[in-house]
Amino acid sequence: MAKIGFIGLGIMGAHMARNLLKGGHTLAVNGKYPVPDDLRTQTTVVADSTAVAQASDIVIVMVPDTPDVQNVLFADDGVAKGLSAGKLVIDMSSISPLETQQFAKQINALGCDYLDAPVSGGEVGARDATLSIMVGGPEKAFNQAKPLFEIMGKNISLVGDNGAGQTTKVANQIIVALNIEAVAEALLFAARSGADPERVRKALMGGFASSRILEVHGERMTKRTFNPGFRIELHQKDLNLAIDGARKLGIALPHTASAQQLFSVCAANGGKAWDHSAMIRALEIMANFEIAQAPEAQAKAA
Repeated sequence: MAKIGFIGLGIMGAHMARNLLKGGHTLAVNGKYPVPDDLRTQTTVVADSTAVAQASDIVIVMVPDTPDVQNVLFADDGVAKGLSAGKLVIDMSSISPLETQQFAKQINALGCDYLDAPVSGGEVGARDATLSIMVGGPEKAFNQAKPLFEIMGKNISLVGDNGAGQTTKVANQIIVALNIEAVAEALLFAARSGADPERVRKALMGGFASSRILEVHGERMTKRTFNPGFRIELHQKDLNLAIDGARKLGIALPHTASAQQLFSVCAANGGKAWDHSAMIRALEIMANFEIAQAPEAQAKAA
């Protein structure tokens, strides 16, 4: 069984690592970054990313942004320094497609394959091993990694060469943001009209408007459970990739831009770390109306 290195044990990465352990794999992790206590006792904690690569056949990276991936891979104590020919690097972060192509070329020059394999499904998907995994890279490397992907996710697709996985993830994030915006506007409209937004949400789940966003994030909106999840600041980063890419391609993404503005309102009101379902807070601020009270406010009112 291949030896696995895992770098990036945050909200999602920690769950993904736990599922790999449940699948019977041994993991080497970077002790320079936070390691949850339960993972510290079940993994081999090494000094840095170079040591992770030296101890592993396959290195998985799951960090927040493009500069973080660059640092993990190419810093003086980075993964690249510990690679030898034949190893595989899998970046499961959500980052720039263009930078991904450059990272792949640099790793390929060391005699190693590279896959970009960003995920969708949030903390729940990471915990329950139901992530969608969108992969870019050579088919041989994809087939090598597929048993690992199947431990972490359910919907696994090779969509093209390096960078195609990240492009697919950006497209995914556009759709998710616009769905959140649609659900938020609908529930605000319903509540301001005097209807119970949770009852409206449940009624809509039986019709053509039904969606995973309405089911999960709509409930977060009505129950005011905005702990991440997926942080607004990370979704802002993803939409920036979309907007910057659209500018370079000479195309317009007007509704993506409007969703980004709503996230910016949340961030300006202290919400960078809120779950992205809290986009509704921006609409509520503009309407001077909240669709429901937070649980603590409800308790005080009672």
